[in-house]
Amino acid sequence: MSTNKLTENQVNRYKEDGFIIMPSVLNAAEVADLRRITDDICAGAKGMTQGDDVYDLEDTHTPENPRVRRIKKPYLVHEAFAKLIRDERILEPLRQLLGPSVRLNNNKLNLKAKGYGAPVEWHQDWAFYPHTNDDVIAVGVLLNDVTADNGPLNFLPGSHKGPTYNHHDDGYFCGVVDIEKEGIDLSSAVPCIAPAGSISFHHARTLHGSDANRSDQDRALLFYELSAGDAFPLAGTGVIPMIQNFEGYNDQLLCGEQTTVPRMVSAPIRIPLPGHPGTSSIYQSQGKSDRGVYEAVKK
Repeated sequence: MSTNKLTENQVNRYKEDGFIIMPSVLNAAEVADLRRITDDICAGAKGMTQGDDVYDLEDTHTPENPRVRRIKKPYLVHEAFAKLIRDERILEPLRQLLGPSVRLNNNKLNLKAKGYGAPVEWHQDWAFYPHTNDDVIAVGVLLNDVTADNGPLNFLPGSHKGPTYNHHDDGYFCGVVDIEKEGIDLSSAVPCIAPAGSISFHHARTLHGSDANRSDQDRALLFYELSAGDAFPLAGTGVIPMIQNFEGYNDQLLCGEQTTVPRMVSAPIRIPLPGHPGTSSIYQSQGKSDRGVYEAVKK
C-alpha cells in the first residue's frame, strides 16, 4: 500500500493553522465501497422509533422514512472502517503530526443527507475530551464530493493556539461556543471543500462547525479521533470507560509502544460536566442551547 507522507510545508501549515486538507487520498473504487457499506448500515434504521448504540437519528426520522445523522463507532460495526484507519496513507501523516505512537480513541460517521442533513454548531473537540497533552487530532475522510452548498466542515485558522472556550450553557455542557458573546470573527473560516476520498486532519483545539445540507447532494464525513500514545484522557465522552479496561485501551494503539507515563503539557482545559441528562450525542447536547449560528432544515 502506497504511503502518503506530508511535506514540510504541510506539517508547518498544520502547526500554524490547526488543520490541513489532503485531496484524493482514496481512489474512486475505495470510496464507492465505503459508501455502499454505509448505505447498507443506514438501511438497518428502517422501523426504528429511537436511536441506539449504532444509530443517531435525525429529529425528522420516522420508522417508515428512516433518517440517520450519525453511525456511532462504525469501526465496531464493519471491519472496513477498522481497516481504513490502519492504512499507511493515514497512519504515516499521523505519526508525523503526533509522534511514533498513535492511539484510536473514537470513530463516527456523520451523515448530512441532501436537503435536510443536520448542522453541527461551532465547537472545539478538546472541550469534549481534554487529555494530559494536546497532541489530539481528528481525521475526516470525505465519502462524497464536498461543495460550498452541501454543508462543508469549516475550520477557523489559528484557533487551536487560543483559549478553550466555554461550551456550557445554563450550567450544563452543551458542546456549543457562543460565537457572538466570545467576539469570535468567523470571516476567515476555511471550508473543507474537496473531492470524495480526500482527508482532513484537524487539531482538537481548532474551532470548527458545519451548516445544514440544503443542497441536492449528500455529504458523508467519516471521523476518527486519535491521540499520541502518551496523551491520557482527563475526562470526556467515551474515553474514561475505555481506559478502565487497560488491556482494551492498549488494543487501540495503532502503532508505537504503550506507556503508563503520561506526557503533561500546559494547555487550557475545561471539564465537560455536567452533561444534560438523557443526551448521548453532540446533536442532542447542542439542541439544548439556542446560542448556535446555524438553522436546521425542517423538511
